[in-house]
Amino acid sequence: ETSAPYSMRDGDSVTGIGTDMVREIMARAGVAYSIDLLPWKRAYTAALERSDACVYSTTRTPEREPHFKWIGPIGEAEWVLMGRADRHFDVRSLDDARAYRVGTYNGDARDQFLRARGFKVDPAPNDLINPRKLMMDRIDLWAASIRRGSLTLDRLGYAGKLAPVLVFNRIRVYLACNRAVPDALVARMNDALDAMERDGTARAIVHKYDDWGAP
Repeated sequence: ETSAPYSMRDGDSVTGIGTDMVREIMARAGVAYSIDLLPWKRAYTAALERSDACVYSTTRTPEREPHFKWIGPIGEAEWVLMGRADRHFDVRSLDDARAYRVGTYNGDARDQFLRARGFKVDPAPNDLINPRKLMMDRIDLWAASIRRGSLTLDRLGYAGKLAPVLVFNRIRVYLACNRAVPDALVARMNDALDAMERDGTARAIVHKYDDWGAP
């Protein structure tokens, strides 16, 4: 999916933290691959249905656990309720947000999490539509997934316009592979990631994007 700075298009190539992690894993594990950028629901469905497909960056939840084989984690993020900076929200817990219209990304883990708890969600087909909906007062809050220190919103012109209201979850994300992917291959990919963690490559990939989006 397009979800900067984890995965995004740069000219003709796909780049980002998650993308670079996956490319390095594949190189070390000796796996031939191609990467396609798709809307989240299509990418997720492809990984469920195609025997040779995986999807990233995928939140590992109890509901999803049995449907995939997992490589990772390849990243971590916070789930944050974001609001307009010029509005006051008395939200100290997730339950306090029940009175508000919450913008979500159609079919992703945050959308499913809030729906399961009875929240009034307003899903968008692309997550970056939600900041615009906030500024137009079409939603009250946006359930965003944000990497600590990310400058994505600043880069998109929302510096000073949006503010965090509540961090309601901290998650890790994975490369989620179809159940038909051989266990030996999954083990090889996880071993490659372990080696990347030990030799500092994984940390270097993350820090490569520290200034992404800076003016």
